[in-house]
Amino acid sequence: MLLTIDIGNTNLTLGVYQNDQLTAHWRLATDHERMPDEFGIQLINLLSHHEIPIPQIDGICLASVVPPLTGKVIEACQNYLHQGPLVVDAGVKTGVRVRYDDPHAVGADRIVDAAAVQKLYGGPACVVDFGTATTFDAIAENGDYLGGAIAPGIGIAAEALFARTAKLPRVDLQRPPNVIGKNTVYAIQSGLVFGYVALVEGMVKRFRAELGDKMKVIATGGLAETIAQETPVLEIIAPWLTLDGLNIIWKLNHPVVA
Repeated sequence: MLLTIDIGNTNLTLGVYQNDQLTAHWRLATDHERMPDEFGIQLINLLSHHEIPIPQIDGICLASVVPPLTGKVIEACQNYLHQGPLVVDAGVKTGVRVRYDDPHAVGADRIVDAAAVQKLYGGPACVVDFGTATTFDAIAENGDYLGGAIAPGIGIAAEALFARTAKLPRVDLQRPPNVIGKNTVYAIQSGLVFGYVALVEGMVKRFRAELGDKMKVIATGGLAETIAQETPVLEIIAPWLTLDGLNIIWKLNHPVVA
Protein backbone atom coordinates (compact mmCIF):
# COMPACT_ATOMS: atom_id res chain seq x y z
CA MET A 1 0.00 0.00 0.00
CA LEU A 2 1.08 3.56 -0.72
CA LEU A 3 0.35 6.50 1.57
CA THR A 4 0.06 9.81 -0.30
CA ILE A 5 0.26 13.17 1.47
CA ASP A 6 -0.49 16.61 0.01
CA ILE A 7 0.38 19.50 2.34
CA GLY A 8 -1.49 22.64 1.33
CA ASN A 9 -1.89 26.00 3.01
CA THR A 10 -5.48 25.27 4.04
CA ASN A 11 -5.83 21.48 3.88
CA LEU A 12 -3.63 18.48 4.51
CA THR A 13 -4.96 15.73 2.23
CA LEU A 14 -4.01 12.08 2.60
CA GLY A 15 -4.88 8.87 0.79
CA VAL A 16 -3.97 5.19 0.75
CA TYR A 17 -3.64 3.34 -2.56
CA GLN A 18 -3.75 -0.39 -3.09
CA ASN A 19 -3.34 -1.69 -6.64
CA ASP A 20 -3.97 1.84 -7.97
CA GLN A 21 -7.27 2.09 -6.09
CA LEU A 22 -7.80 4.88 -3.57
CA THR A 23 -9.05 2.81 -0.65
CA ALA A 24 -9.07 5.52 2.04
CA HIS A 25 -8.75 9.30 2.00
CA TRP A 26 -8.89 12.20 4.42
CA ARG A 27 -8.99 16.00 4.11
CA LEU A 28 -7.81 17.75 7.28
CA ALA A 29 -7.26 21.37 8.26
CA THR A 30 -3.62 22.40 7.98
CA ASP A 31 -2.32 23.23 11.45
CA HIS A 32 0.88 25.23 11.19
CA GLU A 33 1.59 24.85 14.92
CA ARG A 34 1.38 21.06 15.00
CA MET A 35 4.58 19.25 16.03
CA PRO A 36 6.05 16.07 14.44
CA ASP A 37 4.76 13.84 17.26
CA GLU A 38 1.26 15.25 16.79
CA PHE A 39 1.38 14.55 13.06
CA GLY A 40 2.66 11.06 13.81
CA ILE A 41 -0.13 10.26 16.26
CA GLN A 42 -2.66 11.63 13.78
CA LEU A 43 -1.30 9.35 11.03
CA ILE A 44 -1.45 6.33 13.32
CA ASN A 45 -5.03 7.11 14.35
CA LEU A 46 -6.25 7.62 10.78
CA LEU A 47 -4.72 4.35 9.59
CA SER A 48 -5.99 2.50 12.64
CA HIS A 49 -9.52 3.83 12.15
CA HIS A 50 -9.55 2.30 8.65
CA GLU A 51 -7.92 -0.91 9.94
CA ILE A 52 -4.80 -0.40 7.82
CA PRO A 53 -1.79 -2.03 9.55
CA ILE A 54 1.34 0.11 9.47
CA PRO A 55 3.53 -2.73 8.10
CA GLN A 56 1.32 -2.83 5.01
CA ILE A 57 2.35 0.71 4.07
CA ASP A 58 5.08 -0.02 1.51
CA GLY A 59 5.84 3.58 0.60
CA ILE A 60 4.97 7.23 1.16
CA CYS A 61 4.84 9.98 -1.48
CA LEU A 62 4.54 13.60 -0.40
CA ALA A 63 4.00 16.98 -2.05
CA SER A 64 4.08 20.22 -0.10
CA VAL A 65 3.68 23.94 -0.68
CA VAL A 66 4.26 24.71 3.02
CA PRO A 67 8.02 24.37 3.62
CA PRO A 68 7.85 24.84 7.43
CA LEU A 69 5.59 21.78 7.70
CA THR A 70 7.42 19.54 5.23
CA GLY A 71 10.19 18.60 7.64
CA LYS A 72 7.73 17.97 10.47
CA VAL A 73 5.68 15.53 8.39
CA ILE A 74 8.83 13.80 7.12
CA GLU A 75 9.98 13.35 10.73
CA ALA A 76 6.56 12.00 11.70
CA CYS A 77 6.69 9.46 8.87
CA GLN A 78 10.16 8.35 9.88
CA ASN A 79 9.39 8.02 13.59
CA TYR A 80 5.88 6.58 13.44
CA LEU A 81 5.65 4.80 10.07
CA HIS A 82 9.34 3.84 10.05
CA GLN A 83 10.15 5.12 6.58
CA GLY A 84 10.90 8.40 4.87
CA PRO A 85 8.63 9.69 2.09
CA LEU A 86 9.50 10.41 -1.51
CA VAL A 87 9.15 14.20 -1.65
CA VAL A 88 8.18 15.65 -5.03
CA ASP A 89 10.93 18.14 -5.73
CA ALA A 90 13.74 18.78 -8.18
CA GLY A 91 15.30 15.51 -9.30
CA VAL A 92 12.14 13.41 -8.85
CA LYS A 93 10.71 11.86 -12.01
CA THR A 94 7.25 13.28 -12.72
CA GLY A 95 6.82 12.59 -16.42
CA VAL A 96 5.94 16.27 -16.89
CA ARG A 97 8.05 18.78 -18.81
CA VAL A 98 7.63 22.21 -17.28
CA ARG A 99 7.53 25.10 -19.74
CA TYR A 100 7.39 27.82 -17.06
CA ASP A 101 10.01 30.58 -17.24
CA ASP A 102 11.38 29.34 -13.91
CA PRO A 103 10.37 25.67 -13.46
CA HIS A 104 11.40 25.74 -9.79
CA ALA A 105 8.79 28.44 -9.10
CA VAL A 106 5.87 26.12 -9.87
CA GLY A 107 4.22 24.63 -6.80
CA ALA A 108 4.71 20.90 -6.38
CA ASP A 109 0.95 20.33 -6.23
CA ARG A 110 0.49 21.88 -9.67
CA ILE A 111 3.09 19.57 -11.19
CA VAL A 112 1.55 16.57 -9.45
CA ASP A 113 -1.88 17.54 -10.82
CA ALA A 114 -0.35 17.79 -14.31
CA ALA A 115 1.11 14.29 -13.95
CA ALA A 116 -2.32 12.95 -13.03
CA VAL A 117 -4.04 14.69 -15.94
CA GLN A 118 -1.41 13.52 -18.41
CA LYS A 119 -1.87 9.90 -17.33
CA LEU A 120 -5.60 9.74 -16.62
CA TYR A 121 -7.24 12.21 -19.01
CA GLY A 122 -4.74 13.48 -21.56
CA GLY A 123 -4.29 16.97 -22.91
CA PRO A 124 -4.97 19.61 -23.82
CA ALA A 125 -6.53 20.38 -20.47
CA CYS A 126 -7.20 23.10 -17.96
CA VAL A 127 -7.05 22.13 -14.28
CA VAL A 128 -9.04 24.36 -11.95
CA ASP A 129 -7.94 23.83 -8.35
CA PHE A 130 -10.17 25.34 -5.66
CA GLY A 131 -7.71 25.64 -2.80
CA THR A 132 -6.34 28.50 -0.74
CA ALA A 133 -5.82 30.10 -4.13
CA THR A 134 -7.97 29.29 -7.15
CA THR A 135 -5.46 28.18 -9.76
CA PHE A 136 -5.86 27.46 -13.44
CA ASP A 137 -3.20 25.24 -15.01
CA ALA A 138 -2.69 24.61 -18.71
CA ILE A 139 -1.60 21.15 -19.88
CA ALA A 140 -0.59 20.78 -23.53
CA GLU A 141 -1.73 17.94 -25.77
CA ASN A 142 1.65 16.23 -25.26
CA GLY A 143 1.35 16.56 -21.46
CA ASP A 144 3.70 19.51 -20.99
CA TYR A 145 2.90 21.93 -18.18
CA LEU A 146 2.57 25.32 -19.91
CA GLY A 147 1.71 27.67 -17.06
CA GLY A 148 -1.50 29.11 -15.74
CA ALA A 149 -3.24 31.73 -13.66
CA ILE A 150 -3.62 32.31 -9.93
CA ALA A 151 -6.53 34.10 -8.26
CA PRO A 152 -7.41 34.50 -4.58
CA GLY A 153 -9.38 31.54 -3.28
CA ILE A 154 -13.02 31.77 -2.26
CA GLY A 155 -12.11 31.34 1.40
CA ILE A 156 -9.57 34.16 1.25
CA ALA A 157 -12.13 36.45 -0.39
CA ALA A 158 -14.73 35.63 2.25
CA GLU A 159 -12.32 36.27 5.11
CA ALA A 160 -11.16 39.54 3.55
CA LEU A 161 -14.74 40.81 3.40
CA PHE A 162 -15.25 39.94 7.06
CA ALA A 163 -11.89 41.32 8.23
CA ARG A 164 -11.81 44.54 6.21
CA THR A 165 -15.39 45.74 6.64
CA ALA A 166 -17.16 46.96 9.74
CA LYS A 167 -20.60 45.43 9.22
CA LEU A 168 -20.31 42.46 6.88
CA PRO A 169 -20.55 39.11 8.69
CA ARG A 170 -18.62 35.87 8.15
CA VAL A 171 -20.82 33.50 6.13
CA ASP A 172 -20.90 29.83 5.15
CA LEU A 173 -19.70 29.18 1.62
CA GLN A 174 -22.90 27.79 0.15
CA ARG A 175 -25.35 28.57 -2.63
CA PRO A 176 -27.92 31.26 -1.75
CA PRO A 177 -31.56 30.89 -2.87
CA ASN A 178 -31.19 33.51 -5.62
CA VAL A 179 -28.52 35.56 -7.36
CA ILE A 180 -30.19 38.72 -6.03
CA GLY A 181 -29.70 38.40 -2.29
CA LYS A 182 -32.58 39.55 -0.10
CA ASN A 183 -30.38 39.96 2.96
CA THR A 184 -26.71 40.60 3.65
CA VAL A 185 -25.77 36.94 4.16
CA TYR A 186 -27.40 35.89 0.89
CA ALA A 187 -25.87 38.87 -0.92
CA ILE A 188 -22.37 37.89 0.22
CA GLN A 189 -22.96 34.25 -0.67
CA SER A 190 -24.17 35.29 -4.10
CA GLY A 191 -21.10 37.40 -4.72
CA LEU A 192 -18.78 34.63 -3.58
CA VAL A 193 -20.40 31.59 -5.19
CA PHE A 194 -21.80 33.08 -8.39
CA GLY A 195 -18.93 35.54 -8.65
CA TYR A 196 -16.43 32.67 -8.66
CA VAL A 197 -18.60 30.73 -11.11
CA ALA A 198 -18.34 33.71 -13.47
CA LEU A 199 -14.57 33.87 -12.86
CA VAL A 200 -14.21 30.18 -13.72
CA GLU A 201 -16.39 30.43 -16.83
CA GLY A 202 -14.49 33.46 -18.08
CA MET A 203 -11.04 31.97 -17.46
CA VAL A 204 -11.98 28.64 -19.02
CA LYS A 205 -13.17 30.48 -22.13
CA ARG A 206 -9.86 32.33 -22.37
CA PHE A 207 -7.80 29.16 -21.79
CA ARG A 208 -9.80 27.37 -24.50
CA ALA A 209 -9.04 30.20 -26.91
CA GLU A 210 -5.32 29.41 -26.45
CA LEU A 211 -5.41 25.62 -26.02
CA GLY A 212 -8.13 24.80 -28.57
CA ASP A 213 -11.66 23.44 -28.62
CA LYS A 214 -10.56 19.95 -27.55
CA MET A 215 -9.45 21.24 -24.13
CA LYS A 216 -10.78 19.23 -21.20
CA VAL A 217 -11.63 21.01 -17.95
CA ILE A 218 -10.84 19.18 -14.71
CA ALA A 219 -11.87 20.57 -11.32
CA THR A 220 -10.21 19.59 -8.06
CA GLY A 221 -9.89 20.88 -4.52
CA GLY A 222 -12.23 21.10 -1.58
CA LEU A 223 -14.84 23.36 -3.20
CA ALA A 224 -14.76 21.79 -6.67
CA GLU A 225 -18.09 20.02 -6.29
CA THR A 226 -19.81 23.11 -4.87
CA ILE A 227 -18.83 25.27 -7.86
CA ALA A 228 -19.37 22.46 -10.38
CA GLN A 229 -23.06 22.32 -9.39
CA GLU A 230 -23.46 25.84 -10.78
CA THR A 231 -21.73 25.58 -14.15
CA PRO A 232 -21.36 23.02 -16.94
CA VAL A 233 -17.85 24.18 -17.91
CA LEU A 234 -16.28 21.99 -15.20
CA GLU A 235 -16.46 18.73 -17.14
CA ILE A 236 -14.54 16.35 -14.89
CA ILE A 237 -14.71 16.51 -11.10
CA ALA A 238 -11.63 14.94 -9.53
CA PRO A 239 -11.45 15.97 -5.84
CA TRP A 240 -8.49 13.64 -5.19
CA LEU A 241 -6.51 14.53 -8.33
CA THR A 242 -3.34 15.44 -6.44
CA LEU A 243 -3.36 12.12 -4.59
CA ASP A 244 -3.76 10.32 -7.92
CA GLY A 245 -0.76 12.24 -9.22
CA LEU A 246 1.33 11.25 -6.21
CA ASN A 247 0.47 7.61 -6.83
CA ILE A 248 1.55 7.95 -10.46
CA ILE A 249 4.82 9.72 -9.56
CA TRP A 250 5.63 7.08 -6.96
CA LYS A 251 5.36 4.37 -9.60
CA LEU A 252 7.57 6.33 -11.98
CA ASN A 253 10.28 6.42 -9.34
CA HIS A 254 9.63 2.90 -8.01
CA PRO A 255 8.67 0.74 -11.03
CA VAL A 256 8.13 -2.35 -8.87
CA VAL A 257 5.75 -1.89 -5.94
CA ALA A 258 4.79 -4.71 -3.59
